[in-house]
Amino acid sequence: MNRLLQYITGIIFSICLMVVLLFTSVEAAVYWTPGYFEKEYSKYNVTEAVSMTMEDLLDVTDQMMAYLKGIRPDLHVETTMGGIHREFFNAREIAHMEDVQGLFLGAMSIRRGCLMIMALCLVILMLLKTSWNNTFPRSVLTGSGLFFIGSAVVAGIISTDFTRYFILFHHIFFRNDFWMLNPETDMLINIVPEGFFRDTVFYIGFLYFFSVVILLAICVLLMRKKGKNSK
Repeated sequence: MNRLLQYITGIIFSICLMVVLLFTSVEAAVYWTPGYFEKEYSKYNVTEAVSMTMEDLLDVTDQMMAYLKGIRPDLHVETTMGGIHREFFNAREIAHMEDVQGLFLGAMSIRRGCLMIMALCLVILMLLKTSWNNTFPRSVLTGSGLFFIGSAVVAGIISTDFTRYFILFHHIFFRNDFWMLNPETDMLINIVPEGFFRDTVFYIGFLYFFSVVILLAICVLLMRKKGKNSK
């Protein structure tokens, strides 16, 4: 019974860890990668599409990303477009970004919740006198493997028709149609076209995959070390 409880606790720990790694991969892609937005803007000729200098465009982006994190109170961002000084975002775009901010901050709250659960799991595992070189890595390997396989299946399905599932995502997570923007009047859709989202999703997937591989490798090494020590 004690061993079963250890495995269940370890699996709960690993599932929470996978959620933390996933949301951290999202944050790492858009906040921690130097020059990411500039590279993408250059790739899709965004400065030409919105008649802005790269410097001004990156400044608007910085303000937008600060808003998503709750650092900036609003999205009334003034800039220069086509030689005219104006606000970059209109009312519809601001309304949509309020919804996006809610999703982002919600994801960060879930991550914090998962970290708390992980800490509790570690306390329980210590009280159960769990083997850190055998039972724990085995349970983490099991839980992480199952979660990762599920994630890989979803990613494979999305890759077959990104546009379809991109639209489906918006229908699921947004209760209004503010996300349906017009490139003639709404600048937001011009600075982050579908190609930008596709690249970003694939980049997040790469970071997530890389972090999971490292985690699984650590688990295997711990188990092998235990095996060698028991001989």
